[in-house]
Amino acid sequence: MNKAVSSVVVAAVLVTSWVAVAADEYSAAEQKVFLDNHLKNIKTAAVLKYDFKQSGKPEDSFEDRVEVSIKAAGNKGAKTVVVDYLTGAHKVTLPAVGNPEGNPVILYFLEMDVRDMHRLVGGQEAYFRKRIRLALADKAEVRAITINFSGHPVAASEVRIVPYVEDPLKERFGMYAKKFYVFTVSDQVPGGIYQIRTQVDDPAAKRPDAPPLMQAVLTLATAGS
Repeated sequence: MNKAVSSVVVAAVLVTSWVAVAADEYSAAEQKVFLDNHLKNIKTAAVLKYDFKQSGKPEDSFEDRVEVSIKAAGNKGAKTVVVDYLTGAHKVTLPAVGNPEGNPVILYFLEMDVRDMHRLVGGQEAYFRKRIRLALADKAEVRAITINFSGHPVAASEVRIVPYVEDPLKERFGMYAKKFYVFTVSDQVPGGIYQIRTQVDDPAAKRPDAPPLMQAVLTLATAGS
């Protein structure tokens, strides 16, 4: 198998590991996060720039950037997408997905997350993928919200999951058992994904506005050609 074919196969496996392709029916959360055509509002070319910020322990805290470069390929709406996800020691590299409809920044964020969960609590990365996928299928909260993008109010949807809180192995996860994920999506922002956030709150906090124990946030900053 040559490298080009191998890359395509690995990319296909990566995508299907997050979506139950044989499902008879998808939940609203699965649809919004994995199945919607997030890139439909980009007709020619664009560079989506995201800010990334992680906070928590000093050794785990950092700020960085992400760029998603999108170009039209052919005359039937096909696109090529190149993702530059973080820099230096934090950089994440994944096989390119051919002619994607969904915004691949989701896969990058989640792949980084499951690698971190594997590092922090042990267990297989595939296990964390499965728990997130099942939470989106069965346990997600979806609500309509309004966000502010480029100085204007924009209609959006917020998808929230807590994938490990009912996990049979949650005792092994410690504080990460209550870790939650929030996806903010809108077909009115370029690329469809406004923000992705994971967070672990401090159970001993005395105030509702107390800083979380851990937080990672990816937010769309600008979109240009």
